Amino acid sequence: MGKLFVIDGTDGSGKQTQFQKLVERLKSEGVNLKVVSFPNYESESSSLVKMYLRGEFGENAKDVSPYIASTFYAADRYATFKTGYEEFYNNGGIILADRYTTANMVHQAGKIKDEKERQKFLDWLWDFEFNLYGLPVPTKAFFLNMPTEYAIKLMENRENKFTHEAKKDIHERDAQHLIDAYNAACSLAQKYDWYEVKCVKDDKIRSIEDIHEEIYKEIKKYI
Repeated sequence: MGKLFVIDGTDGSGKQTQFQKLVERLKSEGVNLKVVSFPNYESESSSLVKMYLRGEFGENAKDVSPYIASTFYAADRYATFKTGYEEFYNNGGIILADRYTTANMVHQAGKIKDEKERQKFLDWLWDFEFNLYGLPVPTKAFFLNMPTEYAIKLMENRENKFTHEAKKDIHERDAQHLIDAYNAACSLAQKYDWYEVKCVKDDKIRSIEDIHEEIYKEIKKYI
């Protein structure tokens, strides 16, 4: 079996930037790896995810059950795994993922306030993706901890990732959803032993390079 590393965090935490820097550095060192980003907007498998994020099933994220929304993302991950990197992974390859099941856990678990109900959902999701679908369990997940008030400012002028327009998706434009997802992520990082990267220090956002160095040093322990 191979190794799977995940870069994750709430919207506006700098995931894509850190992911790209890490990929470039590891490839420059000759590390043989495959990269994948979720949702896989280049594939038809993300169609239901796009419909959900456009608000076609409900204008607010909480209008859609976390169980139902999770099935859209899980199917996209399954299709991408089966058609894109299963053989490489099974032959010992290294996979680097920009978001993963961890993102489902954060955004969908954040919709559930009751602790027992939230844990019930998380247990279901783990079984659904890793046992039923047979997707790889991450070797290590990295959580970019960017407090919501900073993330919202960083997202102000960012384009929508799949429409490339200024209009935000139902997650990005819902401040309460972002807060709930952030709070859930902080709790989940402890529960599932994700490597937490604190992106703000002394009330200032750390530099891209500083954050990158921390992630790079940690991931090199496994490669």
